[in-house]
Amino acid sequence: MTAAVEPGTARDELAVNAIRVLAMDAVERAKSGHPGAPMGLAPLGYVLYTRVLRHDPANPAWPNRDRFLLSGGHASMLQYALLHLCGYDLPLAQLERFRQWGSRTPGHPEYGVTPGVEATTGPLGQGVANAVGLALGERHLAARFNRGGEPIVDWRTYFTCGDGDMQEGVASEAASLAGNLGLGKLIGIYDDNHVQIEGSTDLAFCEKVGQRFEAYGWHVRKLHEDVTLEGIELALAEAAGVTDRPSLIVLRTHIGYGSPNKQDTAAAHGAPLGDEEVLLTKRTLGWPSEEPFFVPDEAREAFAGVPARGTELERAWSQRYEAWAEREPELAAAFERLVRTDVLGTRDPAQPHAEPSSRPPAPKLQAAQTPSFDPAQEQPVATRVASGRALNWLAGLMPELLGGAADLAPSTETKLDGEGDIMRGDYGGRNLHFGVREHAMGAIVNGLALTGLRPYGATFLVFSDYMRPPIRLSALMGIPSVTVFTHDSIGMGEDGPTHQPVEQLAGLRAVPGLDVIRPADLNETYQAWRAAVERSGPTALVLSRQKLPVLDGAAVPADGVARGAYVLREPDATTLDAILIGTGSEVSLCLEAADLLARDGVAVRVVSLPSWERFARQPQDFRDGVLAPDVPAKLSVEAGSPLGWSQWVGERGASIALDRFGASAPGPEVLAQLGFTPERVAARAQELIGR
Repeated sequence: MTAAVEPGTARDELAVNAIRVLAMDAVERAKSGHPGAPMGLAPLGYVLYTRVLRHDPANPAWPNRDRFLLSGGHASMLQYALLHLCGYDLPLAQLERFRQWGSRTPGHPEYGVTPGVEATTGPLGQGVANAVGLALGERHLAARFNRGGEPIVDWRTYFTCGDGDMQEGVASEAASLAGNLGLGKLIGIYDDNHVQIEGSTDLAFCEKVGQRFEAYGWHVRKLHEDVTLEGIELALAEAAGVTDRPSLIVLRTHIGYGSPNKQDTAAAHGAPLGDEEVLLTKRTLGWPSEEPFFVPDEAREAFAGVPARGTELERAWSQRYEAWAEREPELAAAFERLVRTDVLGTRDPAQPHAEPSSRPPAPKLQAAQTPSFDPAQEQPVATRVASGRALNWLAGLMPELLGGAADLAPSTETKLDGEGDIMRGDYGGRNLHFGVREHAMGAIVNGLALTGLRPYGATFLVFSDYMRPPIRLSALMGIPSVTVFTHDSIGMGEDGPTHQPVEQLAGLRAVPGLDVIRPADLNETYQAWRAAVERSGPTALVLSRQKLPVLDGAAVPADGVARGAYVLREPDATTLDAILIGTGSEVSLCLEAADLLARDGVAVRVVSLPSWERFARQPQDFRDGVLAPDVPAKLSVEAGSPLGWSQWVGERGASIALDRFGASAPGPEVLAQLGFTPERVAARAQELIGR
């Protein structure tokens, strides 16, 4: 059997094999999982965690730690074995409960569940792009805080990835941008094992990965057969010394290393090896016991120095930080504002989708009131333009706010005025240029959010389909990524149905933990941005291209958007005949329809419902006060799919919505042709109340 890696000493060999054995045993106990990649990558993991990474098992949230991401999250047992052996708060009992309900060792790494896990990975390619965001965040924070020669922010981002990651477009998008930006503290290790689920990678993948990354502008180093632990360490050190561009190490490994019958086969990828093969593998590796989860003392001794080393690294940094903070108190206060939300291992594993109870809340903008606008003083304005104004208002209050668009900043109004561009060698600006890379943009924004920054990315709403995976993962992690979606309906007009979103709002609202806010005017847009940046979880802002009337600021409660819905207009009557419910651009349409109905003696309440999710979190009595359950005639109006509206209009209510794609024509004509007129809304309301 060819030895992929020659360990340096007998103890090193025992330590490497301990990783393999723990991975095999955990997958076997769970009767599911992926043993092959952890077994092949065990030498790399050992070198990385014991000799290279600057980390402190006693404090996984140490701000200046190196970051490590396992982009191929199916290899999670590699990381869990390393975290356990290095002394993180992950006892052996948790490895024995791999993939079980409530354990801290889920099938794929999850942020906030396992101490030492930096991001939720698993959907292939996401971890690569997250790593780019983390590395970019480090460069921006270093440019901002490293004053007076003190490297307060000075860490590297490492990631592993496999053939599947390399086949996903998001990894290519992100790697291309990383090369363009020259992110020299980003180091990837490509697990080149030649195998994927269906068999040999030659079936679908024969490109020269190293050459591709060289074309992206990366430094590339190839490690072939029989590389030693020292060879891996030297390659990592060489990569760390390359400061003007990211690095990729192409590491030839053998999936399922040590398995007599399954090494280098697809059978080792995504299924237990089987009891008999596990025993044979242990014998082949010269393992001293056939007992499951057995780790000899000699193997543990190889990891014993990691906690002390981490404590010393953190102590030295803390001393530098204290001296720097005394000299730079304002910078220190800003730095602590960022890192105070950077807490790991605080989720309840049995409720992984709930926001961590012990994570400090997002900062409140208590010093500034949200502006309120009078329609007499303001012209109608598209909410995308209103968003640009609100964003620049917030930028003056939140230096941690930064972001950009997928080559659409002029259209999405997401440029921060007076701020520089983030470019190769100059990372202190606050305007990012993602290029036409929506998928990577979403995942990079997630990586930036994991550094404590408050990032946003922007594109058209119809292209939310291109970035659904990172949006979903931001919600799963509960991190404050903000996505700005403009051109939000058929009202965008001439670009036609390819660019007119219909089903996207419903799709976004289906994501657990994501707040979707569709503001109706300038006032609501300011409130929407404030609600987004004061939240610890992700938010999608959905904005119009067409101009919308400015609502009376006095009629929009200060907490109207924050609570999700409010009564915008009440009729001059003691009883209600009907309730019109609108979001975004259709709120002003509801107001016009209410005027028509009033002329016919119909008493109509108009409700603005900018955020379903926020409204659903309100107490029942508040919701009843807005939607009046004793009034059955409820009509929702929204230029999108009707899916989900039944929860707000009830069994006897109705929706004016879209069950078809749009058309290419001026926006007002498209809206009129498809029934979004005051007359149609008024007529449908009359039908509901039986007149």
